[in-house]
Amino acid sequence: MIQNQLQARGIVDPRVLAAMASVPRERFVAPNDVDHAYADAAMPIPSGQSISQPYMVARMTELLAPRPGDRILELGTGSGYQAAILASLGAHVTSLERHADLAATARARLQDLGLGDLVEIRVADGSLGDPAGAPFDGIIVTAAAPAIPAGLRDQLADGGRLVIPIGPRDVQVLTLVVRRGNDWLETPHGACTFVPLIGPGGFPE
Repeated sequence: MIQNQLQARGIVDPRVLAAMASVPRERFVAPNDVDHAYADAAMPIPSGQSISQPYMVARMTELLAPRPGDRILELGTGSGYQAAILASLGAHVTSLERHADLAATARARLQDLGLGDLVEIRVADGSLGDPAGAPFDGIIVTAAAPAIPAGLRDQLADGGRLVIPIGPRDVQVLTLVVRRGNDWLETPHGACTFVPLIGPGGFPE
């Protein structure tokens, strides 16, 4: 996975590569998918959601560029794999998940891996972020939105980074937003396909 899927496609941050190597991805997939946990593909998880392919997790993490001690907001906990990668990099993660069953399972996984103290998982509509917890050093959205949800830019600390897939339901553009004072620089980083972000800041259910 590290050599053929990540380094071969341009993932160069040694901290991200080490985190991807250290977190056991097989702990985050369904039991009948364990043999394919490291395949170059997204995989289904309960509640109609998915765990992103390893490359996409690494790419989003590299764009987010979390530092030890950073406060990161994740919208869409899913299996908990992305939160585990961020926590293994020393970030403090607040993760919002609308499906209570996914939140409970992810919370248990992270506790078992010794990462529970670095990740708070809450059952909530995360489509508008977490204004009460702002500002965040980084925000990562693991679901697609038609546009950047209202307020997410303002929930970034100065110098903070937002990584989000933007576009229609069938295909999106992975987008990085960097805040510099009252300016927000947006840059595209390739096509991607994610499950939709549901709620006022995303798509209707």
